[in-house]
Amino acid sequence: MLASGVLLVTLVACLSIMALMSVWKQRKFWGKLPPGPIPLPFIGNYLQLNTKKMYICLMKMSKKYGPVFTIYLGLRRVVVLCGYDIIKEALVDQAEDFSGRGEQVTFNRLFQGYGVTFSNGERSKQLRRFSIATLRDFGVGKRSVEERIKEEAGYLVQAFQATRGAFIDPTFYLSKSVSNIINSIVFGDRFDYEDNEFLSLLQMTTVVKKFIASPLGQLYEIFYSVMKYLPGPQQKAFQGMQQLENYMIKKVEQNQRTLDPNAPRDFIDSFLIRIQQEKKNPNTEFHMKNLVMTILSLFFAGTETVSSTLRFGLLLFAKHPDVEAKVREEIDRVIGRNRQPQFEDRMKMPYTEAVIHEIQRFANFAPMGIPRRITKDTTLRDFFIPKGTEVFPMLGSVLTDCNFFSNPEEFNPQHFLDEKGQFKKSDGFIPFSIGKRNCFGEGLTRMELFLFFTIIIQNFRFKSSPAPEDIYVAPKPLGFTRMTPDYTMSFLPR
Repeated sequence: MLASGVLLVTLVACLSIMALMSVWKQRKFWGKLPPGPIPLPFIGNYLQLNTKKMYICLMKMSKKYGPVFTIYLGLRRVVVLCGYDIIKEALVDQAEDFSGRGEQVTFNRLFQGYGVTFSNGERSKQLRRFSIATLRDFGVGKRSVEERIKEEAGYLVQAFQATRGAFIDPTFYLSKSVSNIINSIVFGDRFDYEDNEFLSLLQMTTVVKKFIASPLGQLYEIFYSVMKYLPGPQQKAFQGMQQLENYMIKKVEQNQRTLDPNAPRDFIDSFLIRIQQEKKNPNTEFHMKNLVMTILSLFFAGTETVSSTLRFGLLLFAKHPDVEAKVREEIDRVIGRNRQPQFEDRMKMPYTEAVIHEIQRFANFAPMGIPRRITKDTTLRDFFIPKGTEVFPMLGSVLTDCNFFSNPEEFNPQHFLDEKGQFKKSDGFIPFSIGKRNCFGEGLTRMELFLFFTIIIQNFRFKSSPAPEDIYVAPKPLGFTRMTPDYTMSFLPR
């Protein structure tokens, strides 16, 4: 009894000291930080947040506190930016100050600041430069990668044809095809669609993404210091990420055994060669940990983003058959049915370009952006923001801004067409973010979306079991990421 009493007193004392420290740390910035709801010790603004509708909750707060405000996710201080003007001021006009990578707690458990996506400082700069240059060396942005995409789209067409018009969930069909584009660059080869190991990898990425998008995933972002030790879906997500890492390690080891420094076959080989070149540099960022985490980042991003957009786009075509019909007519008129589309065809296909842009805008898959971090003490609109503060650039606030898009809550390709029916760009189209840490895979993504969409529509008509008016298209939930609703569809050859 005595021991348990001492333990309880000790625990209460420790919690009290931590509470006082938390309040004191917040107190020294009161009156200087952007405004926001008053936080409580430990839990921050948890009581004012809705983890089921985090994005919507923060957007409501912006109406009260303005386009730049402060919240606390537990002990994490976060400055939230809403609207194009403030996001541009921060990420473009003060790009260096806002160039750090913020927390994404689920991923950080695995990446720990390594790899091209979740690193900071000089490490981030070196890995980003290397990744962009190496992807270009292996065809990204060139005709060679376009041919790979068209070849893979041909395999996808065959897979859809083999379903013989049955109603199917297209999720893994699309994931396998899209993933094979980045696989051919990173690993030097594509996977067969029936490869069980490949299917397992894709299932793991889905598990991780669903957890991050879930209300529990939002809760974990706030209370991760405790929840990481508790049983629950977060443990399954951690296991999935660990298995992904183990696979990447295995692929690196395979390349090491057969590496020819004079003839790099893929991204892994190029990184291994750079490791050899810098082995005498004690401060090098080219080592095994950064290699494994970089290729894991490329695999995850190169698989999920495009495949989710394709999947959502097909659902929108089923919901809006008039849009599908107009795209099909433009494809038949410009390309015809006897040759594969070329990426340059998009210049003569304004309606198709507008539809693809509207799919990305309406999908709004990363409404809160990828968190940034302040690299040094700075000011933004006369507010003081100390070094280390995290920043949520609310990309969704721009993608749904009626100043850029007349009916932002509706799917309407006219948002990207002028009065003459020609494609028009919009400053509000920022699904890839802006500034120094924007997505460097934007060019590849644009090419993949155009070629996959046009090749699929060129070869198939779509049939959905519910009537168009009964199809639910709103992605859910609306938090750090969004998920496309589950559905089935029939692919009928033309």
